[in-house]
Formats: sequence, structure tokens, C-alpha cells
Amino acid sequence: MTTNRFVTLFHAPNSRSAGVRVLIEELQADHELQVLDLRAGQQREASYLAVNPMGKVPALLHNGVLVTEQAAVYLHLAELYPERGLVPPVGDPLRGALLRWLVFYGSCFEPAMTDRALKRADCEPSWSPYGDFDRVVGLVQRQLEAGGPWLLGERLTVADFLWGHALADMLAFDMMPATPAVQAYAARLRSRPAAQRALALDAELAARQAAGS
Repeated sequence: MTTNRFVTLFHAPNSRSAGVRVLIEELQADHELQVLDLRAGQQREASYLAVNPMGKVPALLHNGVLVTEQAAVYLHLAELYPERGLVPPVGDPLRGALLRWLVFYGSCFEPAMTDRALKRADCEPSWSPYGDFDRVVGLVQRQLEAGGPWLLGERLTVADFLWGHALADMLAFDMMPATPAVQAYAARLRSRPAAQRALALDAELAARQAAGS
């Protein structure tokens, strides 16, 4: 493993990268922020498109290598700090479950939430990347009702930083059914000291952007 763990996070408050900032606080990762103002359209400017042609955050630079897509960003960061224990190693029975839920978020859950929020007509399940909305939501609910305090049971993993933050946002916008298990899970992640620190820092950053500073 490389000994250089310094990363640059391209970040904007009130965006998908906010959860990555929570993870950085949890890891106490060696990092710098490159802050974008999404309301000003900085994510679409040529200078940022040269970094991430998709014009999205989060994006991560580590040792000159670009990492995008939420699952990849979370996993890459957590694997830089194996001593924190957030990523089961190869051979651990939880490793496959971790990868499943990291990828499921971007490939099924978020597309389903977006389609429902935009009131897009349902298509034939065989043509959909996620099947249908109710099946996706039901699977997440059952996983969180299965017993442990975290997504994979008793063990806190990097997947919880992706899912816990995202579900808290989905609940805030009434995009996810607010079952007791989902509410408790999101609150559990948001109550962690690292999450409280990151959210407070992002609130200050958002206020400065709103004030035009």
C-alpha cells in the first residue's frame, strides 16, 4: 500500500460529496478541499470539466489518479486507512456484502429515487436497471430491519457512511418512506461526532457561498 495518503476532495456543500466529507472526518484523513459553488455553475466550467468530465462531485485525486463515482470514492478513501476497520479485507465473509451494497446504491437505489422524484413513468422491469421502485425500497427496508445497528449487522463499515448520509437526505426530502428502521439508521449515522463536525463545517461553507464570499 502507498504511504502517501494525502487526497484532494472536490466538494460542494449540500451535494453528494457531503457524505464523503463525513467519512474524511471519521478517518481523520490527510486531505485538502477544492470547493465548488454549484449554484454558480462552477461544476460545468472548463477548469473543473478538465478534472471530471461528468461535471459531478464528489471527485477525488490521489497520487495523481482521479477517482469518481460515489462507491469508488468511499471505498478508495476507506482502504487508505485499513487500521480504521471500515473495509472487510478480501476473504472476510462481509467483503462481498459490502461490495454489493456499495454498488447497489448507485446502480439501483439512486436511479429509482430519481425516477420517482421526477415522476417518470415506470418502464418494463426488464428494461430498467433496478427493476421497480417498490422492490428497491423494500429490499433496503428489510436490510435495515434485519437486526444489527448497521447496514451489514453489528459492524460499522464504509457503506454506512454512504447509505446513512444518503438516507438522511432522502428522508428530509420525503423521497424515502420514513419507517422506524430507516429513520433510526439515518439518525445513528448523523449522530456520530464525525458527522456532526462535517455537517457543521458544511453549513458554514454553504452560508459563505450564499453570502457571496
